[in-house]
Amino acid sequence: MRHKHHYLTMGCCCDDDEQLLQPLNPSDIQNSDQIPPSSSSTSVVNGGDTVISPMNSNFSALICHDTLRAILEKLALPDLARAACVCRIWNLVASDREMQTKAFKVPWKIKDVIGDPTSGSFWRDNSLSKFAISHRIVRGDNVASLAVKYSVHVMGIKRLNNMLSDHGIYSRDRLLIPISNPDCLINGTCYIELDIYAKREVAVLYLEGGPDPKLTTMLNRLTSERSKKKVIDSLRRSMQVDGETAQYYFAVSDGDPRSAFTQFSEDLRWEREVGFT
Repeated sequence: MRHKHHYLTMGCCCDDDEQLLQPLNPSDIQNSDQIPPSSSSTSVVNGGDTVISPMNSNFSALICHDTLRAILEKLALPDLARAACVCRIWNLVASDREMQTKAFKVPWKIKDVIGDPTSGSFWRDNSLSKFAISHRIVRGDNVASLAVKYSVHVMGIKRLNNMLSDHGIYSRDRLLIPISNPDCLINGTCYIELDIYAKREVAVLYLEGGPDPKLTTMLNRLTSERSKKKVIDSLRRSMQVDGETAQYYFAVSDGDPRSAFTQFSEDLRWEREVGFT
């Protein structure tokens, strides 16, 4: 029997919690361990060719949590990210942090990855460009000498660190160095960091010691502020109000988005009752 791949399109936001096999909308993922039985119907296209799909009852193994996990954990990280877009139950399994971390580490034989990325898109790629070496700047350092020391190109360092000129090194405590030899990652520990100068999130390898506690504190604060901004932007769109109004309700609800939206809805209802709107 000849099989043809069938690509599922991502539909609109679905309110039905039970339709775990419907095309996935990322904003409406349900954390449920209950997997409904597959449909009894068989998908057929082009005169009888069977479609490989998790919605096809002939492929019930593809919606069994344990079997699906055993299959997906064999995938490379980019393929795992694609699998997470098929449907909700696939997303539930493929988005498992342990599975993502393992897929991220395996190609480079990394010992451990520490930290949480600010965005789930971090786990879509684990090419060598996703990694960097942290170099603490000392007196006498310059971009050219560091390029020679680490066997990389000057432009590679400047591009990674978002530097327009060599003089940018003097305003920083450290530079991120591109990795030219992947062997340095073997049995190493990488820290997921959002560099404030490079303006990108990378897995940072420290050849000597570990992250600077002061730098870590600053990065954590920046990450927290960035997450807060995302929540407020989401509230603004949901409430259809300006940013200041969304920030006010976020503040009076002690940072609870659901409580903020509830409070806003109650105020809006009251205004309508008294005739303000």
